[in-house]
Amino acid sequence: MKLATTAIAITLAGVLAGCATQEPSGSVYNSYQTMNEQVVRMGTVESVRNVTIANPDSGAGTVGGAALGGLAGSQVGGGNGSAAVGILGAIAGGVLGNRIENNANHRPGYEITVRLDSGELRAVTQLADEAFKPGERVRLLSNGYNTRITH
Repeated sequence: MKLATTAIAITLAGVLAGCATQEPSGSVYNSYQTMNEQVVRMGTVESVRNVTIANPDSGAGTVGGAALGGLAGSQVGGGNGSAAVGILGAIAGGVLGNRIENNANHRPGYEITVRLDSGELRAVTQLADEAFKPGERVRLLSNGYNTRITH
């Protein structure tokens, strides 16, 4: 029984790890974004606003937490008591797993407004992994679908 429980826990951990997604950072390129030409425009930062970037919950945290909580709870006690504790463990694990996933899916970001040298205004939202200040000269890199701002 302990071998089956361990195997299920390892499988669930692998499933949860597979749900990790790449963050929308101005400094991170996916492999399919390499070797593609991008249009570069220069401009000056007008304003920077703090925002939260929220990725949608996949449900994996809730399901994984409920499964692990249920397994752990069912190992406590014996007979009908272990079933009741297993159910409580599943509920508690599901709530905890959902909160963990929700916290992991919310990242601090910036909404950066830039006045291009042409006079046009552009706003781009990206992770807050590179600091920007009003008055700074920046580059906007665009491939037709995505735009990122860098120094």
